[in-house]
Amino acid sequence: MKRVKEPRRNKKTLAEQTADRLMETIIAGEYGAGEQLPNEFQLAERLDVGRGTIREAIKILASRHIVEIRRGYGTYIAEKPGRVDDPLGLAFINNKKKLAADLYELRMLIEPQIAALAARRVTAAGLVDIRNACQALEDNMAAGRSWTEEDVAFHEAIARASDNQVVSNIIPIIHSAVKIFAELYGKPLSRTTIESHRELVTAISAHDAEGAARAMTEHLQRNTMYLNEFIQQSDV
Repeated sequence: MKRVKEPRRNKKTLAEQTADRLMETIIAGEYGAGEQLPNEFQLAERLDVGRGTIREAIKILASRHIVEIRRGYGTYIAEKPGRVDDPLGLAFINNKKKLAADLYELRMLIEPQIAALAARRVTAAGLVDIRNACQALEDNMAAGRSWTEEDVAFHEAIARASDNQVVSNIIPIIHSAVKIFAELYGKPLSRTTIESHRELVTAISAHDAEGAARAMTEHLQRNTMYLNEFIQQSDV
């Protein structure tokens, strides 16, 4: 039987190779977030390629959200290299009610354990961040201002306290649920939100992993209950 040859993989272009070399320097910390890259001439001389190749390499890195091209100013390292605001394409899911329910379901699976990790690993500085975020949320509620961003910041502070880099990157994506829920429900859950957040802060402050997981579970269960009630009422 005649063996079919597997197609060869296409080799990377010079521009792609150059983009990879530039990315290696960024990963190595040679250029920090928000820092400006050298100009085309300097990069071309350093990497021993033409300026056209540098331009193409920069476009490749921009498409990967590693650099940001600012017309008339130059090229800068992205504040969050490689991360995009909506990598899961949640904005293009039309059924927002089901999306909010699905995201809360996902949060129930992972956030209690994240809270437990935070209780075990939180530092003094991390605890200050969590308390400040909690207070900022309460202040906005008391003043009748929107508290959605503060709610997200509170949960992100807990994620950072878990000292898990992957968790810290994933949580902002998952917390699209907070904004979607706020847009759908529209009614501030001031009392229950404040109480459940305070319970979380207390458990994490005491390094009580089980208590933190339980408090997070109860917090999410309350919000899920309100969300389900709203969905049922709006579908009638």
